[in-house]
Amino acid sequence: MARFRRTALAAALSLATAALSSAIVASTPATAALPTAAVALGDSFVSGEGAGAYTPVPDTTGVAQGFPGWTAPNSNAFFCHRSANASLHRADLPGIVDRFNLACSGGQPRDIAAPSADRARGRQVPAQLDQLRAVGQTHDIDLVLIGLGSNNTSFTFGTVAEKCANRFIADAWTGWWEFWAYLGGPVEQKPCGDADLATAAQVAAATTETTNAVRQILATLAEIDTDGQHRVVLQDYTNPLPLDLTASLHSEDDRDDTRDKFRALGAERYAAGCPIHRASLLPGHRFSQGLGTLVGSVRATLAAEFPSANLVHLNVQRAFDGARLCESAGSPIGALATPIRLQDRPDGTVVTSLAGKDKIAIQRIANTCVTHFQTCQESWHPNAAGHQVLGQCLSGAAVATARTVACVRSGDGAVGVG
Repeated sequence: MARFRRTALAAALSLATAALSSAIVASTPATAALPTAAVALGDSFVSGEGAGAYTPVPDTTGVAQGFPGWTAPNSNAFFCHRSANASLHRADLPGIVDRFNLACSGGQPRDIAAPSADRARGRQVPAQLDQLRAVGQTHDIDLVLIGLGSNNTSFTFGTVAEKCANRFIADAWTGWWEFWAYLGGPVEQKPCGDADLATAAQVAAATTETTNAVRQILATLAEIDTDGQHRVVLQDYTNPLPLDLTASLHSEDDRDDTRDKFRALGAERYAAGCPIHRASLLPGHRFSQGLGTLVGSVRATLAAEFPSANLVHLNVQRAFDGARLCESAGSPIGALATPIRLQDRPDGTVVTSLAGKDKIAIQRIANTCVTHFQTCQESWHPNAAGHQVLGQCLSGAAVATARTVACVRSGDGAVGVG
């Protein structure tokens, strides 16, 4: 009998404990779900370079840097050029509450895990992974846009563009004997070839660097994302120039770009936004296609390493079809990319015409870009309209079922992803 009473008592205590636990759970508010976020990481093609409306950028000390003036060091965090018009902000992303642009113009794969300021010509910003971790403390990261590969330890988009444009300008205005006119020594005057842009060995090295950086991003997301559910979109690059220039830009005053000195034609192409030899265009497109192959290789490698990862390669190489610089008469009006634009001195006054300028003026203008890169760094990047299109591309990639999708602009301007 005593044993029964003890058993009954134990049962009663157990029921009471269960009831108390249920009451405690019922009275404790549920943990609030974190707001969802989309994040951009990488370089200028996702930071919004060329799109204007640049926002202050926190530097390595946490101080938000606004525009510091045209003569400030280019290492200033502001010159990451994070734009309110960047594709991340233009995309239709249902379910996303907040968006964080952590990319930096000129960003390289090493800047993902290390502060950009630690390398030559880097900017005073923290490692992008540190910035990503900060977002992960307050948000549930559901989408990550990555643009990496065009800048690395072997080559950068800026140096490639500068090289080919400078060759054209030098060829148009100065004779082969007048190399003294430019800072940094002689400037080659022949068109850019494939090896001038990137060799196969350099592309292979860039692929390895980019793969390692994206691998670090995926590992970090696995650590910080609260629910482990996120899509990573690896975007490649679109060429701002066409396969060939519109016919009206082939020659001027019966001079084309295959002879020495052609100032009128040089001025005409500069005004249109494309100071470039026609013979440089196809190597430039092969370079862009190589970057696309690089990004595709990164996705394939990491998809094998992270079989549960939601990785999508967004091919945007045809996103500007029919609206590239100098593809149609009237350029740069209607183009989706920014023209090359220089300043005579670092004061914010843009030179839109080189007509009538002599080689001394050309020297001075070109050297301003060399010494104050921010005066010309927007050149040959997607403009605000271009980022609007790239936003449409991202919208499609965010919901696509395929793991490799192409964003293509049709003749009527419609943009499709598939």
